[in-house]
Amino acid sequence: MPRSPKPSEIGLPSTVERSPEHAQDIYRATLASAIDEYGDGERARRTAYASLKHSYEKVGDHWEAKAERGPSDEGGRGRRAGRTHGGVDANATKEHLMSVARRLDVKGRSRMTKAQLVEAIDRANDRESRRAREQSG
Repeated sequence: MPRSPKPSEIGLPSTVERSPEHAQDIYRATLASAIDEYGDGERARRTAYASLKHSYEKVGDHWEAKAERGPSDEGGRGRRAGRTHGGVDANATKEHLMSVARRLDVKGRSRMTKAQLVEAIDRANDRESRRAREQSG
């Protein structure tokens, strides 16, 4: 049986690389454990992101600490139906989502519902991540 990687041997996705060291540590430790449990594949990486999303939310091209620890969306509460929101804290207040949307310069945010803000922030995060990858690669 192949040896599982140590957390320090695990490479990071670019959005996690641009994040605080604590976020990187959470991702690496969870991924190492998940690889032991599930093998090195998509399930292990989804598990690492799920763990990261309990303490961090994706803002643009990186992850930032959340005000309160907990699941980011209904998928994190054990429900498997529906899609996740790519690291957007869908359980945050509308005021917090407006603040994130403002930082990401989401157009039309003042007229959006909470659900629309979550979707718009998710799209803006993807756009910022693509831009950061293009600039570094």
